[in-house]
Amino acid sequence: MLSHMRTIIDIPTPLLDEIDTLAERDKVSRAEVVRRAMTEYAEKRRSSRADAAFGIWKSRNVDATGYEDDLRGEWSK
Repeated sequence: MLSHMRTIIDIPTPLLDEIDTLAERDKVSRAEVVRRAMTEYAEKRRSSRADAAFGIWKSRNVDATGYEDDLRGEWSK
């Protein structure tokens, strides 16, 4: 079951005009244009966070297992 939430947002008139143009062109509602834009934004943000973390240690000349052991060794001190 899909859940929906209504919300109120302020959209500047020039942007609203663009949204209306896209809605008319794609033969969808204004709400659908906004939903699609929000979905695309969320997908890009989600993937950019993962991309930013991937390979974060590749430039470090450190044995990852040894580094982890050193950190855990501090716990018992």
